[in-house]
Amino acid sequence: MSEIEMQYRNLGACGTKVSAFGLGGWTTYGDSVTDDSTVATLINAAFDAGVNFFDSADIYARGACETIMGKALRKLPRHELVISSKVFWPMSEDVNDHGLSRKHIMESIDKTLQRMGLDYLDLYFCHRFDEETPIEETLRAMDDLIHQGKVLYWGTSEWTGEQIRNVSELARNRNLYSPQVEQPQLNLIERTKFETNVSPAAQECGMGLVTWSPLGSGMLTGKYDDGIPKDSRMATLDWLQEQFRTEQNLARVKALKTVADEIGCTRAQLALAWAVTEPGVSSVILGATKLEQLNDNLGALKIEITDDIRAQIDKIFPCSEAV
Repeated sequence: MSEIEMQYRNLGACGTKVSAFGLGGWTTYGDSVTDDSTVATLINAAFDAGVNFFDSADIYARGACETIMGKALRKLPRHELVISSKVFWPMSEDVNDHGLSRKHIMESIDKTLQRMGLDYLDLYFCHRFDEETPIEETLRAMDDLIHQGKVLYWGTSEWTGEQIRNVSELARNRNLYSPQVEQPQLNLIERTKFETNVSPAAQECGMGLVTWSPLGSGMLTGKYDDGIPKDSRMATLDWLQEQFRTEQNLARVKALKTVADEIGCTRAQLALAWAVTEPGVSSVILGATKLEQLNDNLGALKIEITDDIRAQIDKIFPCSEAV
């Protein structure tokens, strides 16, 4: 891995820098991968390769992801890490154990810090927009967490451009800390909302973008060309099959192989290299369960997306009409 030179980018308009590729635990750590040593090996390998951004959420494996990632991260130099988690989804059947109310946020951050064994989070995301809570209530709660030192920056995840602009304007008017980062989905299959709605708003508001699902849950790697492997993510999550494994997408993914072969890389590397060069992107979150997979993904840093390559990719995976 030593031949790969990691890139670092500012998190939007702020001074903190994150690695161009991060490592996250969605559907993997604490879920499909429950062995402490395996998770530690992957996190350590990523760190050794220059990754400083590690992403989790309380809902991932109902807290188990935070716990298992925290065990490994606590053994690394804290000041060299940018660690994030999220709040929104129900963590129990209790009526108040969900959403972005002040009560749920204040209680959730303490539970997250306890599970991860940390004094603070670098980034704390509102995992979705909460239609049931006044936005100012959420904004003031996040501002308080920053003043308390439990969170350095707060962010949004899967919010619309309008929601991002509204909360940023409210923060300015109230002299409160505004969100510094948005975490949207971005991949060659799902790119329209990002490019036409979310990214313009985030950049306008000085926010960084740390994107998730860059490989379309594995679809863009070609692993589903001839069916669905029993141990794959799509084998257990039907909604992923419906979203990604369509006849049109299968044909497009196979066409992508021609471009990847032309420049001597894997389809995964090509898709990742494309995602990390999208305007406004601070970091692309990888999900790896094996060292070979992590190494292959990080190899995307060597791939140059020329104007010609981008044009070929855009022809295969065009951006749809504005949303």
